[in-house]
Amino acid sequence: MSVARVGEFGLIARVTARLGVGPTCLLGPGDDAAVVSAPDRRVVACTDVLVEGRHFRRDWSSATDIGHRAAAANLADIAAMGAIPTALLVALCLPPDVDVRWAEELADGLAAEAALVGASVVGGDMSASTTLTVAVTALGDLGGRAPVVRDGAQAGDVVAIAGRLGYAAAGYTVLSRGFRTPKLLVEAYRRPQVPYGAGPQAAVHGATAMIDVSDGLLADLGHVATASRVGIDLCADAFDVPQQMRDAANALGVDPYSWVLGGGEDHALAATFPEDHGIPDGWRMVGHVVHGGGLTVDGKPYKGSAGWDHFR
Repeated sequence: MSVARVGEFGLIARVTARLGVGPTCLLGPGDDAAVVSAPDRRVVACTDVLVEGRHFRRDWSSATDIGHRAAAANLADIAAMGAIPTALLVALCLPPDVDVRWAEELADGLAAEAALVGASVVGGDMSASTTLTVAVTALGDLGGRAPVVRDGAQAGDVVAIAGRLGYAAAGYTVLSRGFRTPKLLVEAYRRPQVPYGAGPQAAVHGATAMIDVSDGLLADLGHVATASRVGIDLCADAFDVPQQMRDAANALGVDPYSWVLGGGEDHALAATFPEDHGIPDGWRMVGHVVHGGGLTVDGKPYKGSAGWDHFR
């Protein structure tokens, strides 16, 4: 049954029926706007958009997978500010001939990913479009803490990461070459495993700067270096490159470090910490903040791609 046959309001009813209500949702879908509690009186907000053919393919990922990815991209940004995600707003534009079950399964993925952090989908909008597009806005609560922003890194700080790097980029390359294995890498592309709790943990531990790695570690840390007016030097040996990734890279003729350093969409968190503070459990030290500017790897400029650029 197509969404055109169900109609806009029928589709809204079917989708909202599948969405849970998190503890911060005081009034969910059904009115002109939702009501979400904000105990801190400061609301962290971000938006990401996924466009079919640019950010996802329906022959590579299920609707549920895409829902997980769309939610994760936004929830990770909230965590990277040191905040706890509270709610999602979703705008869905889709061709009228799309099966209604696809939209329902997308809602399942969105709701399931939000539930991992106690958040919920509290509202949004729908429209017909020739291009299937999912736009998500996330809200978060700082819990009384100051946000961890990009311009606080200082020379002498250590650089650390939480979460996986290169897995999703490797999975994308595998799929783009027409393969469906290794499953570890393909599934990492379809549904990232985001260390949401590491963001607030880093804030409590005294992180001086933090960012979600969505476009590539070098590209995203480059934003930190520019905002903080410092340089960052990474140590290649500090990164974990699993054997399955090494094997896939060898089979495909790819340098695995191009995935680790330049690949995005795993949504790991990268942060800087004062050297005398140490780093929290679950984080891995991968480099240092230095005087100057720009990014280097083992003291030298990296010759490969730094990451994703939407207009290149």
